[in-house]
Amino acid sequence: MTITFLGTGTSQGVPVIACNCEVCTSNDPHDKRLRTSVFIEVDGKNIVIDSGPDFRFQMLRANVQHLDAILFTHEHKDHTAGLDDVRAFNYKQQEPMDVYAVERVQTALKREFAYVFENFKYPGIPQLNLHTITTEPFYIGSLKVIPIEVLHYKLPVLGFRIGDFTYITDAKTISDKEKEKIKGSKILVINALQKQTHISHFTFEEAVELAQELGIEKTYFTHISHRLGRHHDISQELRPGIELAYDALQLYL
Repeated sequence: MTITFLGTGTSQGVPVIACNCEVCTSNDPHDKRLRTSVFIEVDGKNIVIDSGPDFRFQMLRANVQHLDAILFTHEHKDHTAGLDDVRAFNYKQQEPMDVYAVERVQTALKREFAYVFENFKYPGIPQLNLHTITTEPFYIGSLKVIPIEVLHYKLPVLGFRIGDFTYITDAKTISDKEKEKIKGSKILVINALQKQTHISHFTFEEAVELAQELGIEKTYFTHISHRLGRHHDISQELRPGIELAYDALQLYL
C-alpha cells in the first residue's frame, strides 16, 4: 500500500487568504497546505478520500493517471467541492467514477452538483456511480473498507480503515466502540487542528492523547490550521511515533 497526502490543511488551507502570520508567510514548503485529502494505491486499486476544492491541482501534482473510486467522509465543501473534476477521469477511462458515501452525503452532492443528476444530461458533465455505504464494512472489488464513525461536533463523519491503515479527519469525539475498529492499525492519520480548544476538531493535545491511548505504531496529524504553528517548530514538540503530515508526503505499508 502506498499512501500520498494530497492535502493536510484545514478548510481555509495554509496560507490563509490575506493572513500575514508567521505560518502563512513561511517559506518552508511544509507550511503550504492544501485542503485535506489522501490518495491510496492498494491491491491494484487507486482510491481518493475526499475531493475538496484543490482536487484538480492535487491530481496533477501527484500525477494520478487512473482513479477507481472516491470515498467521502462527509458533505462539507472543503471535502467535496472538487468533484466536478472527475470528468477528466471519465474521459480517459471511458466509464463513470465510483463514489462511496452515506445517504446524507449523497443528498448534499445532489444539491450542490444538481446538474450532474438532472434527467437531461448536458454533454461533458461528470459521470458518477453512487454507492450507498453505512457504518458496516464494504468492498471496492475485493478490497475491504471498514468505516469508523466519529463526531464532528454533532455531525457524524466517517473515517476509513483499509488493512493496517486508518484515516480519520474532522473528528472531535470517537466512541469506545469505534476506537476498537482502529486498534491494531500500523498507521493512524488523525486531525489535529490547533492548540486552542475547538468545538468540532481535536486539538493538538487531544490528538496526542488519542494516539497514546490507542497505542498505534505510527500516527500522523492532518487537517492542520495555521494557528497550530510552523511545521518545524511543532515537530520539535512531538513524541516518538507521532509526526505532522505534510502535502506530498508518501507512506508505505
